Amino acid sequence: MTLKIVNVTVNTDDPKSLAQWWAAALGGEITADWGEYVMVGGADGTGMAFQYVVGTAPGRLHVDLAAADPEAEVARLVEAGAARVADHEAPGGAFTWTVLADPDGNEFCVSQAH
Repeated sequence: MTLKIVNVTVNTDDPKSLAQWWAAALGGEITADWGEYVMVGGADGTGMAFQYVVGTAPGRLHVDLAAADPEAEVARLVEAGAARVADHEAPGGAFTWTVLADPDGNEFCVSQAH
C-alpha cells in the first residue's frame, strides 16, 4: 500500500477566515468551501484544510515552511497577522528557524530552504 499526504488539516472554530489567511500566506486559493470544511491549494500543489470543531485550542498541528529568504517571509507573515514566537538555532549554527503563530494561535516554523 502506498499513502500520500494530500492535506494538513487544522481544527478551528473559524475555518473560513483561517483558510483565507493561509491561502494568502501561501500564495494559494480556496479550492473548496463546504462551510464547516474549507480547503486551500498552495501555488506549489500543497494542500491545507480547515474543519470546524467546537472547543479547539492552539497546538493542533505543526507545519514547517522553507524559504530562500526566511527573514523576509517572517516579516511578511507578521505584517499579515502572524505572531513571532521564538527564534532557534541548531547546534553549531548550521540551521536556524523562526516559530510563528497564525491568527488562530497555531504554531508553524519558517526556515531557510534545505
